[in-house]
This record gives sequence, C-alpha cells and structure tokens, in this order.
Amino acid sequence: MQKRKLGNSGLEVSALGFGCMGLNFLDGKGLDKKDAMMLLQQAVERGVTFFDTAEAYGPYTNEELVGEGLKPFRKDVVIATKFGCKDASPAVGLDSRPETIRAVTEASLKRLKTDYIDLLYQHRVDPNVPIEDVAGTVKDLIQEGKVKYFGLSEASAKTIRKAHAIQPVSALQSEYSLFWREPENEIIPTLEELGIGSVPFSPLGKGFLTGIINKKLEDIDRRNVIPRFTEENIKANLVLVEALSDIAQQKNISTGQLALAWLLAQKPWIAPIPGTTKLHRLEENIASTNIVLTTDELAKIDETVNGITLVGDRYPEFLEKQIDR
Repeated sequence: MQKRKLGNSGLEVSALGFGCMGLNFLDGKGLDKKDAMMLLQQAVERGVTFFDTAEAYGPYTNEELVGEGLKPFRKDVVIATKFGCKDASPAVGLDSRPETIRAVTEASLKRLKTDYIDLLYQHRVDPNVPIEDVAGTVKDLIQEGKVKYFGLSEASAKTIRKAHAIQPVSALQSEYSLFWREPENEIIPTLEELGIGSVPFSPLGKGFLTGIINKKLEDIDRRNVIPRFTEENIKANLVLVEALSDIAQQKNISTGQLALAWLLAQKPWIAPIPGTTKLHRLEENIASTNIVLTTDELAKIDETVNGITLVGDRYPEFLEKQIDR
C-alpha cells in the first residue's frame, strides 16, 4: 500500500484508510465482534494503516471495538477519533466546550486502549464555542502527549483558517466524492494553501457509486433518512452511476474503484476512508490505489459528471443545520 502525507503536518497514512463506523453501527447489519476484529486485522495485513472511528459511533461501542482490534498493531497504525456531539449523539446536539473535549478525550483513550490519539477531530463545528477555544484545548492536549494531530470535520474555510492560526490543522474530514463535489469550490483550495490534508468520508457516495443501490432501500437502512436516497431520487441519480459504469468497463475496473481512483488522483494529500464489512470489498477498494487514470480519462470523468444534475440533499434537515457555513 502506498503512503501519503496529510498536508504539511508530517502525518503519514496509507493512501486508503478504513472508515470503521459500519463495522458495528449501521443498518443493523454490523459484524459480530470476532468477525469485525478479523476484518481490522485483514486490513492491516493488506497495508491499511489509517483507521477512523468516533465516540458517536454506537455511541462508544465502535471505539471499543477498534481499540481492541488494533491493539496488537498499535505502533503501526494511525487511529483517528472525534469529539463534539452532545452525549455522543449528533441528534442531541453539539458540545465542544473545553471541559467536554477533555472529558471525551480521556474516555476515548480508555476505550481505544491507548496512551495517545493520533488524530483528534472536532466532529462538527459548535457555533456556541469559539473555534479558537477548541483549537487551544486540543493544542494543550497535544502538548500533554495525549493527542498528536488536530483535525476538523465539515468545517468552513473561515473556521479552518481561524483554527489553523491557533493550532495547525493536520486534516479536514469532509464528504467528497463524485457524488458530492462541493468541496472543490472553496475547501480544497483552502487546504492546499494552508498545507492541510483531506480525508474524504463517504468516498463511494455512501455506497451509491458502487452501483449496488438501484431501488428502494430496506426499511432498516439508515440511509432512508437521507433525501438523496429516497426511491424517487435513487432512480433519478442512477444516470450518474450508469455513466461512470460505462467508463469503468472500458478500463476493466469496477465503478467503485473508478470513484476511489478519481479521488486519489485529485491531490497527493487526499486519503479517502471507505468503509465495508466484507473482505472482498476491502480488497477491491485497496486495489484502486494501483489504478492510474490518464489525463484524458480524468477529463472524460469530469465532463460526464459535470453534465449530470444530481437531486436530493445529502443530509436530513437536523444534520444540515449543523453544517458550518
């Protein structure tokens, strides 16, 4: 597995990370503990060194699983986790008060069975707490050796600049994919200017870009609350997957691999974190790091995607209100 540095911070990670949330948290279809830990081990054996979790995933249980599963490999992996949700639940609200950040960090350290957190993100920007106070608190935690690097998630360019002035931001985690290219307008240029890495979550469009979603989702599926995943919008947005599938077939790769290879080709400081519960999908994702897209192929993908208008918001209303703008 190739390695990448997240901006100018010096933090080096595998080109493709692993989003751990779905291992035991999504859709009632998570793996049992033994199988989840085995998949984490298989990811490490295949070169993945970058693992993403959060106290809100579960809540709490995902950190416990990741901590136990990666304990044998702790010195060889980068573990990222997050603070910022009230009672570890986005549905309850946001809370990034300094005392909360400290309490959450201490609790996360215990659940992750580690003495330090490699990358600590603010999960969502709290409008009630100055970002300077947030950055200052994480700076103190870094000086104390409990945290190594500071990250933000779904933050605006304005917020990124304010935080970066207090404590250098190593990475911004935001949704970015061929299903959601809005970060290209302002966020990506800001990251490049400041030397901050990009960690795209949902790089496969929450599974949509793999082509396996083509009809109404099961009632238990958590994506049902997302406007882009209504039955009507799935049908309308399939034109994107069909167009990308045609390009992928010409290269003899899957549509998902095309989507990941496209992301990796955008900037050398981008490290996507797709998640999966299946070994064959993990291997398929990892194989995308060896796919080289030519300038002509990238131009064709851009032309194709730019000619398609996608429908539906990417978050339900209560989560849209938490986005920093």
